Amino acid sequence: MQRIWIRARRLRNASTDAERRLWYFLRRRQLAGCKFRRQYPLTGYIVDFVCLPARLVVELDGGQHLDAVRYDEARTAVLEQRGYRVLRFWNDDALLRTDDVVAEIFRVLELRLEP
Repeated sequence: MQRIWIRARRLRNASTDAERRLWYFLRRRQLAGCKFRRQYPLTGYIVDFVCLPARLVVELDGGQHLDAVRYDEARTAVLEQRGYRVLRFWNDDALLRTDDVVAEIFRVLELRLEP
């Protein structure tokens, strides 16, 4: 268990440009007042971003994910079985269409937090 936390810390320290860009908008409860965590161990995986109260996971995918489609699908299935909603965006979208990505995250957050 300790290893996964060490690996998560390393990933936080080596964030991609897309992760840094999106984190700027998710940190400090800026989005709907929700707290997000980045590179967080969850159900045996390390997710890019998670809002635990909303049970919302946000993943940013680069080109390497084209070769890992089955792995990503299995990972998403496990997270969804545990009650998490998984949103996936391409790195390019996070960098070039940041407003659209943030708007979609906000839209899903509102749905997830409705009573």
